[in-house]
Amino acid sequence: MRYVGIQSQISRNNMKSMLLLIAFPVILLGMAWVFLAIITYLGADYYDQVDGNYYMNQVGVNYEPQLNIDTVNWTFTKIAPFIIGGVVIWFCIAYFSNTKMIQRATGAQPLMRRENPRVYNIVENLCMACGMDMPKVNVIDDPQLNAFASGIDKNSYTVTVTTGLLDRLDDRELAGVIGHELTHIRNRDTRLLITSIIFVGIITTVLSLVVRMIYNRMLFGGFSSSNDRNEKGNGLSVIAIMVIGAICAGIAWLFVSLTRFAISRKREFMADAGGAELCGDPMALASALRKISNNPGLGDVEREDIAQMYIIHPKKMAQGLMQFLSGLFATHPSTEERIRILEQF
Repeated sequence: MRYVGIQSQISRNNMKSMLLLIAFPVILLGMAWVFLAIITYLGADYYDQVDGNYYMNQVGVNYEPQLNIDTVNWTFTKIAPFIIGGVVIWFCIAYFSNTKMIQRATGAQPLMRRENPRVYNIVENLCMACGMDMPKVNVIDDPQLNAFASGIDKNSYTVTVTTGLLDRLDDRELAGVIGHELTHIRNRDTRLLITSIIFVGIITTVLSLVVRMIYNRMLFGGFSSSNDRNEKGNGLSVIAIMVIGAICAGIAWLFVSLTRFAISRKREFMADAGGAELCGDPMALASALRKISNNPGLGDVEREDIAQMYIIHPKKMAQGLMQFLSGLFATHPSTEERIRILEQF
């Protein structure tokens, strides 16, 4: 098995990144339209085109549910610019500050050549072999075995390793792992992955906020004992709107999570093949994967968005239903399969 078609892989990943950039706003705006359609149908509000005023109805108060497309479209045109603007600002901040965010989340520190010439020599030699610019090298003081690549351009590309990895792997195995991470950078996998992480993070944050609002409303005033029917109706309407919002946000989260399949599991096989070719020793990378699989991850970092970047995903992070969902949306193939293919080189 030879690692071929790197330019095709780069072009494919660049195209997927663009598709994600287009698909995410479409999904978000689509769910916003659905949300407005549902609350309009249930009578939460409507726009009177005759007098140009915006009114609120109460379900069950001389009102029969109906869908007014004109109302939905009118409201949608008013809020769509704010949604797009918010997403653009959020995305830009996260996209261009992702390196610092990852460093803070993992506790990674820059590694100087004088501190560990062994690692620097390996990275430098592999970069010279494939004709790529030298990325930054970070180290995390953690006994677990882990490595990942990150960054969106040559100024932010970084290879991060743990002290546990440096202590447990010999030079051959370490070269295989670093070659794997350098291949992720060469293939633009890191850019595609970070784009996906940001999009899923936006939806997850919105969903969390809506759920928290529902909880606070129910706990501190969702079921008022007021004798005023109108006030009570309004209170219940607010809760109903929040529940509908949570459902729509949840559906959007599902669709956006499915975009992780755009980051094909084949990217790990491609990176394995590229790492094996760079270091010239497929069995060394296979040996490294065996060692890492016994203790992958980071001790103090249990974030799925960070775990997606690991060379081996620490599946112990997920339990029960989350483990099942993690399997459905997994971005890593099984380690056993990866080792089996490497052994066939």
